[in-house]
Amino acid sequence: MKVLKNLFENNRRWAFNQTQSDPDFFTRLSKQQSPDYLWIGCSDSRVPANEIVGLLPGELFVHRNVANLVVKNDLNCLSVIQFAVEALKVKHIIICGHYGCGGVKAVLDKLKIGHVDKWLDNLKPVLENFQSNLSKIKDDVTRYNKLCELNVVEQVFNVCKTDIVKKAWQRDQNLSVHGWIYDIRDGLLQDLNVCISNSDNIEDERNSALSKIFKES
Repeated sequence: MKVLKNLFENNRRWAFNQTQSDPDFFTRLSKQQSPDYLWIGCSDSRVPANEIVGLLPGELFVHRNVANLVVKNDLNCLSVIQFAVEALKVKHIIICGHYGCGGVKAVLDKLKIGHVDKWLDNLKPVLENFQSNLSKIKDDVTRYNKLCELNVVEQVFNVCKTDIVKKAWQRDQNLSVHGWIYDIRDGLLQDLNVCISNSDNIEDERNSALSKIFKES
């Protein structure tokens, strides 16, 4: 008896449909991946990276974790970034958070969940650094949304601080780091007005993006 039979059936149906619409799809895909984009997003099952930007398998290199964090000692994430930048030569790194993020909510409400608490400790500095600004926002939902946005901007900054990205810019590699957020309620992406393409404008871009977040609150 096959376990999870429905998923195997779905897979076969999907593979059949792919070859019907594009007979060379899997032959082409098996030869080499050459995506222009690295997506660093949240593990939330409601945020399917490829689908929401309309890209096929092979067109988007993806790393996901709880609350879309980029942590300096996370070898998993750093390995993905290094492979994407140095081997795949991606041109864009997209940090995409989302409204309604459970990890952000847990930190905001100081919830204790279990093993994930240690991981979410990496998000606490974002809340602490902007606590005075956030405390001025009276609406709970707006405050929650703003912390989701702030987290994205800070993770963009963390990506730019990695030796991997700094060395890429030093050798004049074409590479930009973007901060986006996704709204599960309507399926739309929003640009958080942060795009860093070299080491000269990191602080200016970060400060500009942060000021816009609070200006719109």
